[in-house]
Amino acid sequence: MNYSVAIVGGDGIGPEVMAPAQDVLDAVGDKYGHVFNYVELEAGGRAIDSGGEPLPAETLEAAGRCDALLLGAVGGPKWDGLPGHLRPERALLGLRAGIGVFANLRPAALLPQLRAACPLKDEALVAGSDDGRPGFDLLIVRELTGGIYFGERGRSADGYSAWDTETYSVAEIERVLRTGYDAAAARRKKLCVVDKANVLESSRLWRETARAVAKDYPDIETSYLYVDNAAMQLIRAPGRFDVIVTSNLFGDILSDEASVLTGSIGMLASASLGSPSDPLAKNGRPMGMYEPIHGSAPDIAGQDIANPLASVLSAAMMLRYSFALEKEAAAVEAAVNAVLDQGFRTRDIAGFGGAGTGGRIVGTRAMGEAVLKAVEEG
Repeated sequence: MNYSVAIVGGDGIGPEVMAPAQDVLDAVGDKYGHVFNYVELEAGGRAIDSGGEPLPAETLEAAGRCDALLLGAVGGPKWDGLPGHLRPERALLGLRAGIGVFANLRPAALLPQLRAACPLKDEALVAGSDDGRPGFDLLIVRELTGGIYFGERGRSADGYSAWDTETYSVAEIERVLRTGYDAAAARRKKLCVVDKANVLESSRLWRETARAVAKDYPDIETSYLYVDNAAMQLIRAPGRFDVIVTSNLFGDILSDEASVLTGSIGMLASASLGSPSDPLAKNGRPMGMYEPIHGSAPDIAGQDIANPLASVLSAAMMLRYSFALEKEAAAVEAAVNAVLDQGFRTRDIAGFGGAGTGGRIVGTRAMGEAVLKAVEEG
C-alpha cells in the first residue's frame, strides 16, 4: 500500500526528532510492503521567517490532500514578541481546525524500564491499580478545536483588561465523548469526565451531555471529577484512571501533568483525530495529525541530545489510527521497548537506568538508529 504523509518538521528540535521517525517508517514500509510518500511542508516559526505567516494557505491545502500529518514541534522565544495571530502556535490551531481533527489522544503509561523516573512512591502507584502492582496506563482524550483556545478574545481600549471566552456546543462535546467511549471499550472500560461544573456553565453543559451519551455505553463505568480534584488524583493514584475525557484547556494541563509521571515529556506521543465521515477522511479512516507533546525545546536544538522516542511513537499511532496497520504499529512500539531494555537512554532519561546503572547514554541520532535496528531485526 502507498500512503502520503505530510511532514512538518517545524522549529527547534522538531526536525531532529522527525528524522528518526521517518527512518523508522521507511523500515516498516520495507519490512511489511508499504510505501510512505512524504510531502515536506512549512508551518510555525520557520514559515514566519520565510513568508511572514505561521500557516501558509498552501501548507493547509497540501496537508488536507495527504492521508495523515506528522509534526515535529513549533515555536520558540525568537517569535515571542509577535502579536498573537502571528505567533508560531497559531499554526497548530489552524492545522487542527483546517483538517478537522477534534479529539486529541494522549496516552501516558509507566514503562517498567523507567520506573525510577516516576516521582511517585509505590504506595501511590499501587493505590489505584487493578492488579495490585505499581504502575498506570491511562489515556487522556482532549477536545481540540473548541473551548477557550478558540473562543472570542480581546482587550479593552485602555489595555488594562482582557478576556478569553470558553464556548462549547453539545455537538462538540458529544463527538469527543464518543471518541473517548470507543477508546474505553477497547481498554479497561472506565471513563472519567473531568470538568468544573460547580463553577462554569460550559462545564455544566459538558456534564449534562456526558450523562446523556453515557446511556449509549452501559458497559462502560462512567465517573465525574472536578479538574482540581482530578489533578490531585493523578498524583495520589494515577492507576485509578483508564480514559479521561475533558475540554481543550483542562486536557492541555492534565496531559502535561501526566507526562511527568512517566519519567519524561520526551516519551509522550499524541494523535489528533477527526471523524471517519469527514470529507478529508481517507478510506473510512479518520484524518489524523500526530506529534510528540514536548514542544520545540530551542535551548537544546542542534545538540543531538533530544529524545526522539515520542516522535517515533507518534508515527506508531499514525500507523494504527490513520492506516489501520496494527501489526506495524505494534512492531514500532516493541522496538522502542527493546532499546530501553538494552539500556539505551537519551539525556532526559539517563538518570533513570542510564550510565550509572549499566545503561548507555546516546544522542538523538544514535537512539533513532537503535530503534531502526530493532524494527529491522524484530
